[in-house]
Amino acid sequence: MASSPGNTAPTANSARPQGTSNPRGDRSTDPTFVLVHGSCSSSLMWAPVQRELALLGRRSYAVDLPGHGCDAQYSTHYQAPQDLDAWAHEPSPLAGVTLQDNVDLVVDVVRRLAEHGPVVLVGASLGGTTITGVANSVPELVDRLVYISAWSCVERPNPVAYMTEPEFAGSLLAPLAPLNVGDPAALGVGRANYRTSDPNLLAAAKEAMMADGTDAQFMAFLNILQPEESMAVMTSDARAHASTWGTVPRTYIRLSEDRSLPVAMQDRLIAEADALTPDNPYDVHTLPTSHVGFLLAPEKPAAILDRLPLNDRP
Repeated sequence: MASSPGNTAPTANSARPQGTSNPRGDRSTDPTFVLVHGSCSSSLMWAPVQRELALLGRRSYAVDLPGHGCDAQYSTHYQAPQDLDAWAHEPSPLAGVTLQDNVDLVVDVVRRLAEHGPVVLVGASLGGTTITGVANSVPELVDRLVYISAWSCVERPNPVAYMTEPEFAGSLLAPLAPLNVGDPAALGVGRANYRTSDPNLLAAAKEAMMADGTDAQFMAFLNILQPEESMAVMTSDARAHASTWGTVPRTYIRLSEDRSLPVAMQDRLIAEADALTPDNPYDVHTLPTSHVGFLLAPEKPAAILDRLPLNDRP
């Protein structure tokens, strides 16, 4: 997995906004950052950011969504030597996982963590749909939402619907179609052969996901990805509700060099959300990284999280 380029000295407590830290006093005022991964990923992706948060004295909890992490299914046909024809027709347990399943799992985590203090939900990429659903369900338990180049749907129901819009035209995901194995409509999952050795496909995947990393860093990241994601998660109605989600303060971290979820689409998502709740707009930050390149400089997103204000509901 991509690792931190070096340890960063903890930020001085005096640099944090008032109300966001209480290092020697009542820890019930300190937030816990709940980190939600994107598609075909797991809690492992957050390890670099969690290390940096720990150096800043921050608590964090990285979630494995249903069917991910240690619950992921790896077919023997995906192993070497591969049998892609057989794998193309093999059923997947992940096909039964819904967006509501994701939301329910994270709601349970948030309920338990809220007993110990404020909760900040952080979602990357497809993880944005889950944290939106949590805030739709239990806004009173969420103190802030943070989207890192993540889907926050408002005008369209889900990420797949947004992918036909002009702001998504700059995405480099389309050339990765040869990675796909099987029929997603029949399988109920998107299935990708991340263990390909095709140099052209690997180069295209790196350009789309981590153009700012070395080949070695990209291969390390690629090998922690899981080969499947539920189509139900990607196509369910994931729209934010103004009456619930819209009451939670929120931050968007734009990734300006993202070629998976282009910055034009990120900006559209921000604008739509701000129009939905004009009295509670996004607090916007920008990092000059690719879609997962922020994991190569984890001190930067960690520093943003460390300084987020709390107790500022509209």
